[in-house]
Amino acid sequence: MNTILFFLIPLFIIVVYFIIRGNPFKSKSIPTLSAAETDQLSQHVHFYQQLSPVDKGKFEDKIAVFLSYVRIEGIDLEINPLDRVLVASSAIIPVFGFEDWKYKNLSSVLLYPDTFNKDFQFEGAERNILGMVGEGYMNGQMILSRSALLHGFSNAVDKENTAIHEFVHLLDKSDGATDGVPDNLMKHEYAVPWIKMIHQEMQQIEKGKSDINPYAITNEAEFFAVVSEYFFENPKQLKDKHPELYQILSDTFLQDLASK
Repeated sequence: MNTILFFLIPLFIIVVYFIIRGNPFKSKSIPTLSAAETDQLSQHVHFYQQLSPVDKGKFEDKIAVFLSYVRIEGIDLEINPLDRVLVASSAIIPVFGFEDWKYKNLSSVLLYPDTFNKDFQFEGAERNILGMVGEGYMNGQMILSRSALLHGFSNAVDKENTAIHEFVHLLDKSDGATDGVPDNLMKHEYAVPWIKMIHQEMQQIEKGKSDINPYAITNEAEFFAVVSEYFFENPKQLKDKHPELYQILSDTFLQDLASK
């Protein structure tokens, strides 16, 4: 009798544990995209269109996971499948080279109809902001202009994409400082050469001898975000005109886009 109890008591404890906590071996549901979202991805995202069938599936999976933990909310507009796909693509494109990346510093993306001002108003004067990463009480949120979001994916070979720009700021910020040196991504030995390269290129921009958007000279963080836009939007041109800059970004993002 004692022998039977010796085996039954632990079994009873295990059964009760599974009832209370749930079966840890039960597979969790895997997020997937809707048919409408996949269709929008195929039609509007050039980065996705250039991928192999295997990598397309990987991209879709990463987007579905992103949409499962980041809310996309419309301010005075209704969110549609294209909005969701473009916001998520903007997030995944910069981190596609990484096996597993989660934006731990982001909980929601607020989509405004158009440009807005520093007080987050999209009506009235001084509405010149296309996107921004929230600070202070807005920490963990990103604000994007829907018109800027759509424009960023309307031309596959320009050098500008506001949403990618803002997500690169989040990557930069993930090490605790938005300073243009993404310590969580960039190899340590690249940090000093990168800072030197930033300031050399800023001088060229100031002299009118560079095709990089002049907004890049605002500070090191904006330089990183601006040239990252260039890298993802027109990698072959960046490699042709700025080979050293291209190479360090390619090594940082683990993507050699110019070879595709």
